[in-house]
Amino acid sequence: MDTTKREISNIEDIKILVDGFYQKVREDSTLGPIFNERIKDRWPEHLDKMYRFWQTVLLEEHTYHGSPFVPHAQLPVDKSHFDQWLKLFYETVDELYTGKKAVKAKKQGQRMAEMFHSKIEYFRNNPQYKVL
Repeated sequence: MDTTKREISNIEDIKILVDGFYQKVREDSTLGPIFNERIKDRWPEHLDKMYRFWQTVLLEEHTYHGSPFVPHAQLPVDKSHFDQWLKLFYETVDELYTGKKAVKAKKQGQRMAEMFHSKIEYFRNNPQYKVL
């Protein structure tokens, strides 16, 4: 296997990133039980959706359509879960890639984690508002 880090430049790079990251998530003692319980046997569909999401974000090839927050709104997570998610995400990006798109991936991951955590807390603390 080639261990030289390179720029994220195509859908194959996205797939390697997503597959590597979610393999870590599935095996993680904090995140694995939550993701595995929610996704069950639908991992191929979830990964395909994540390929399209990151392809849209990093390659600006608009293949993802949807609302990424809604499926996460009711997850039993807190800040520690988002911190672990980011740790694994950064670790995966840094192991595999370098360059502007790797930096962009980490910034987008940070932004998403902060936004999702904030929104989840908001809806928990304001049950009169519905996510949808």
